[in-house]
Amino acid sequence: MRILYYDCFAGISGDMNLGAMIDLGIDPEILKAELEKLNIDGFHLAVEKDIRRGISGTKATVVIENQDNEKHRHLRHVEEIVNGSTLSERVKTTSLDIFRRIAEAEAKVHNIEIQKVHFHEVGALDSIADIVGAAICLDLLKVDKVLSSPIQLGGGTVKCAHGIMPVPAPATALIVENIPVKTGLVQHEATTPTGAAILAATVDEFTEEVNFNISKTAYGIGQRDVSEVPNILRLYLSESEDELKDVTIETATILECNIDDMNPEKYEYLLELLFDAGAADAWITPIIMKKSRPATTVSVLSSLENTAALKALLFENSTSLGIREYPVKKNMLRREEKVIGTQYGDVRLKMSFFNGKLINSKPEFDDCKTLAKEHRVSIQEIENAIAQIK
Repeated sequence: MRILYYDCFAGISGDMNLGAMIDLGIDPEILKAELEKLNIDGFHLAVEKDIRRGISGTKATVVIENQDNEKHRHLRHVEEIVNGSTLSERVKTTSLDIFRRIAEAEAKVHNIEIQKVHFHEVGALDSIADIVGAAICLDLLKVDKVLSSPIQLGGGTVKCAHGIMPVPAPATALIVENIPVKTGLVQHEATTPTGAAILAATVDEFTEEVNFNISKTAYGIGQRDVSEVPNILRLYLSESEDELKDVTIETATILECNIDDMNPEKYEYLLELLFDAGAADAWITPIIMKKSRPATTVSVLSSLENTAALKALLFENSTSLGIREYPVKKNMLRREEKVIGTQYGDVRLKMSFFNGKLINSKPEFDDCKTLAKEHRVSIQEIENAIAQIK
């Protein structure tokens, strides 16, 4: 099992994260090649060794090549850049999740619609590179779990596009809601909105307990060097033999929408379409919406590669006006299938394994049903015949 742990004792920013990832072992040339898939000009990534208060590490700086020509962007512009790139679907999904968390916070702070948020930092090239770079590095590391310490936010005030703001900046404060934080270690902005959103979107658990063997330690050097506290981000990587054998961990996507105005007869057809298009699972849940109206939640479990196609099916074949989308981790047992012969015919037997042991086996129901109809016997009789052979 590979575990990545963020030690944010001095905060986190987008460039500190990139530096720490490179210090951990990400090849900067591979990272640069992946960033080129964004197909946008005007920046390059500079990587160098640096030191803060006697601690050496890696500093990564996104250098803007022509400051005068840099433009601000809205969320849809960023989405177009990311979705129009040749980056992997996993990187696109993670990147857009981070962008959206910042956009939602900014929209709430300024009391405007999310698509009207004018990105001051996030729309800039350096923040696009920081965020997409974070997603690329995490994908390249292929860790099974991401942990983090409570986040040090800092103190004092910070100067931004709207003037002098308290630390944490209003957007950062919203992004870290329900996340353990600390304040006051330094009198400046220790955690930026970009750094906060990277953690909010990718960390599985926030904890101060380091209950694993540390295989490697890395340091990302920040741009600031004015405090007795070193401006660094520390990462731990743990690599050990899997605690759970026969378990595969994958990142997937959940799509959800609430519907209160659709003919229930159409749900069966919708689910059939979703399964035929490659949904790993799909289900409906009865709910009560506003004004006590009975309604239905349609949920779809999708691989990252199928997400776009399944969203299109939901929009085209339901009355939903919007779809929620969020990443989940799937823990899947090793499965095998074999065919066994009975006096009635062949039946597929599905088996699952955990920690080297067979823990469950069951006949394929459709096979049992087909044989029961063919021989005009009960399904139970078919299952009894299978049990005698197993």
